[in-house]
Amino acid sequence: MIRRLPADSPTLFALPEGPDLAFEEQAGRSGFRLVAGADEAGRGPLAGPVVAAAVILDRGNIPSGLNDSKQLNLAERERLFDQIMATAHVAVASSSAPTIDRIDIRKASLDAMLLLPTAPDFALIDGRDVPAGLHCQGRSVVKGDARSLSIAAASIIAKVTRDRMMARAGLVFPAYGFERHAGYATSDHRAAVAQHGGCRLHRMSFRPLRQD
Repeated sequence: MIRRLPADSPTLFALPEGPDLAFEEQAGRSGFRLVAGADEAGRGPLAGPVVAAAVILDRGNIPSGLNDSKQLNLAERERLFDQIMATAHVAVASSSAPTIDRIDIRKASLDAMLLLPTAPDFALIDGRDVPAGLHCQGRSVVKGDARSLSIAAASIIAKVTRDRMMARAGLVFPAYGFERHAGYATSDHRAAVAQHGGCRLHRMSFRPLRQD
């Protein structure tokens, strides 16, 4: 669906409502047949891993309602997660809190690309940079999860996977409430850190855990 801008809009072009296949089709016109989208979840939290996913969609069987994971509710993400897993080539990789403290967390995106069961010819990476060492040609797409269906699919896989990991972490470390906030710096999470200190899931290089 295309949303037409008002005649006095400073932008002369129509903008798509949500992600589409424009970037994938552009890569296809350049001779790249298998195009993967990659995105990650969990860059900002105080605790838990960063999770990256890479997805090669079956363009003849794209789940209905596919969108940026941030625009979807829990039920929609869960439904789309199952449909993407059933119809697409998917890989997931994660970097733990100690690894995040030690190295660049963008490495998880590269790991996910390398784990795909079918090697892509081209990769669309959410954000401003393409991970070093990528084994195929790639392109970074700013706000890609809202612009590319492949990246949107990867954002859903990464988000749901990480949320499930943090829900399980809440059972192991009940004092922190990970199942509620997924490790983000909410007020109750900060209060738990102040009371109990950090656990092995916390990123000790992040404030307020970092000791200068």
